[in-house]
Amino acid sequence: MNVPINAKRLRATLPDVVERVRRGTRFTVIYRSRPAFQIVPVNAGEAPSAPPTDDSLYGAPPVGSSKDGRTSADHDTILYPR
Repeated sequence: MNVPINAKRLRATLPDVVERVRRGTRFTVIYRSRPAFQIVPVNAGEAPSAPPTDDSLYGAPPVGSSKDGRTSADHDTILYPR
């Protein structure tokens, strides 16, 4: 998962960001309203070891309906590969 974060928030929450990166989250750092760089796990070639349970969208109930004919489980599989 790629999460945008501005440089000011990155500085303020660095320990939390480091822990989330260790668990597989990727961050795109926004500086002066533009993407500046990405923070990725050292083992970026490997899949995250556990599902991103700290992501509020991971466990969110479905809303609306899909126009592509896929179920919410299909979308979860696409968004959160294991």
